[in-house]
Amino acid sequence: MEEAAEKKEAYFSKYLKLLLKIAVTVLCFWYISKKIDFYAAKDAFLKANWLWLLLAVILLALSKLFSAFRLNIYFRNIHIQLAAWKNIKLYWLGMFYNLFLPGSISGDAYKVVLLKKKYQAAYKKTSAAVLLDRFSGLLALGLIMSVYGIIVLDKTLYDVLLAIGSAAAVAGLYLAVRFYFKDFLPGFWSTFMWGLLVQLTQVVCVYVILLSLDMPVDQPQWIFIFLVAAVVAVFPVSLGGGLGTREVVFVEGAKYFHLNSQVALVVSLLFYLVTVIASIWGLYFVFHDPLEDDQKKRPALR
Repeated sequence: MEEAAEKKEAYFSKYLKLLLKIAVTVLCFWYISKKIDFYAAKDAFLKANWLWLLLAVILLALSKLFSAFRLNIYFRNIHIQLAAWKNIKLYWLGMFYNLFLPGSISGDAYKVVLLKKKYQAAYKKTSAAVLLDRFSGLLALGLIMSVYGIIVLDKTLYDVLLAIGSAAAVAGLYLAVRFYFKDFLPGFWSTFMWGLLVQLTQVVCVYVILLSLDMPVDQPQWIFIFLVAAVVAVFPVSLGGGLGTREVVFVEGAKYFHLNSQVALVVSLLFYLVTVIASIWGLYFVFHDPLEDDQKKRPALR
């Protein structure tokens, strides 16, 4: 009886979180509708050069490929020897879950569950691996955002705070890994460099989206806005990996820097579209176990 009550409570909590995400997303777009001309945004969207957008999809997919390489370093630190191609398929499956199943199990959690099932890998260590993977990516994102912040923000105080914050973030994550996640210390700097490459590739992706809209690429404010929006999108408060919250940041950021708000919305939505196209291939691995061959060839790890 008690177990049934716990299951009921878990289902209620899951659907409540989904409803809250839907509410936040709807509220964000309602707010945006009061700030911009949707017809002008639609015209800009329809005039986008789709050849440039195809290149943007390729770049976004490439950044995710680099992310998969980074995650596999963490896995190898805890002696989970995934073949590179298997790890890439597992990563793409996680991308699909994160983007298209917001009310269900997250992509990161599903990786942990699948690795436990296939390899008897400890939840604690695999959870730490995917968590550190996220923090590594967030650290790289913050560092690049700080560089662009120093470029576009006028006040010296901001420059000093961003520089000090960047150094403190690197030191903080290093010390956390050294003292609390010692298994992952050998891969710290290699994952750090892969994280920078991931985020730099996505920055190039945004430049390509600007080119698709025939926008000048000598306005670093656009990249700074994108990086701030990417940080906000990390928080799971809306649907589809930041849908809605990211658009609010783009529109408000454009207003702050006296840029075109309609274009800001289009850039944000095009980046979301590019992400969807790059991630949807993970659907295949929902029905085809990405680790099936590994299970047959390798013994379970304990």
